[in-house]
Amino acid sequence: MKYFTDIPAIRYAGEDSSDHLSYRYYNPQQKIFGKTMEEHLRLAVCFWHTFRWSGHDIFGDQTFDRPWLHAADPMQRAEASVLAAFEFIEKLNLKYFTFHDRDIAPEGANVRETNKNLQQIADLMAVEMERSKVKLLWGTANLFSHRRYLAGAATNPNPEVFAYAVAQVKQALDITHQLHGENYVLWGGREGYDTLLNTDVRQELDQLARFLIMLVDYKYKIGFKGTLLIEPKPCEPTKHQYDYDTATVYAFLQKYHLENEFKVNIEANHATLAGHTFAHEVAYAFANKLFGSIDANQGDPQLGWDTDQFPTHLNDIVQVMYIILQNGGFTTGGFNFDTKLRRQSLDLVDMFYGHISGIDTLARGLLIAAKLVKAGELEQFVSKRYAQWHSTLGQQILDGKTDFTCLSNQVLQEEIKPTPLSGRQEMLEHMINGSI
Repeated sequence: MKYFTDIPAIRYAGEDSSDHLSYRYYNPQQKIFGKTMEEHLRLAVCFWHTFRWSGHDIFGDQTFDRPWLHAADPMQRAEASVLAAFEFIEKLNLKYFTFHDRDIAPEGANVRETNKNLQQIADLMAVEMERSKVKLLWGTANLFSHRRYLAGAATNPNPEVFAYAVAQVKQALDITHQLHGENYVLWGGREGYDTLLNTDVRQELDQLARFLIMLVDYKYKIGFKGTLLIEPKPCEPTKHQYDYDTATVYAFLQKYHLENEFKVNIEANHATLAGHTFAHEVAYAFANKLFGSIDANQGDPQLGWDTDQFPTHLNDIVQVMYIILQNGGFTTGGFNFDTKLRRQSLDLVDMFYGHISGIDTLARGLLIAAKLVKAGELEQFVSKRYAQWHSTLGQQILDGKTDFTCLSNQVLQEEIKPTPLSGRQEMLEHMINGSI
């Protein structure tokens, strides 16, 4: 069965196009610095919000009517969702998708039946992937929705829950491996706490580390070549989560000697919930060789939760794209649309409008960032600002060839009087706005 027969294949039509069902900036085969736009962006459609979400939220029930969710049998709904997903992805002319295990297949009466359901849907996905040439950017396991995980998964006070989570992640990674996924993501979900009155933080962190160490061992055992990713998020659903932001994740990985085994999957809306900018999280990840992949979305500053809106803030995207281009781009990661429509966007065509808008924003941001990189003005300004660190004094400090006493004496003897230089923030912001 086809679900989007009234909607044409979405193609690049150029900046002047008046057709809202076309790309104005996303031209997949356009070359930028030797790579196509498709290769730069590596765009993916997520399974959960796009095909399994009914429009419900914590205050209201279902608003969407999705024809692939009409069947009474949950496995029939799962199979129909797969067919709808691949039809949608192909119409958008994209090459990747992402999934949580519970989004693509329902739980059964026991673990064995649950695994059987997941394997059945994975086999159908494999057929569709072979037919369409659409690939899996990453898979993951939902360790937060079921009641068993109300106090976390790896950080749960009950070791039986820990063991159950291991079994679930094993199956999810096996499926990701079977489908040649390029990454596997761990989102903490409820790996955190609501109150310290009932929480042993040290115990829970040790448990989480043990979980990740076991996962790394299993990755090598089965020969999974993809990247393991951790997705930082500060809160929601728990009050405080152990993967608060990229810096917190990096400190945790260093403590348990896992910094060479994991990278981060940065979500824009999570960055802002943590009090950072999207660009800050990306820059910090690159600075610490931790950059992996991105969930492309944005939040609403007037709402205090994860709204997962389609990315349309061009200025933010330009800054992120500039950082990504400067640092060589993605390797195994990409831009995954962890996005959902607003509850009032009821029609199937709205799914296309949302993705087209986000994709064109990313593409336009890439084009602008490429111009900024080529012009070199920003890079030259930053280089000049730090140029004095290449002086004799700067190199002695960085190379460890001086100490507090020597530096203090040098300041006294040479009567060093530093001259502050303007950071030119307003000029640089004007430069960015001018490029847009």
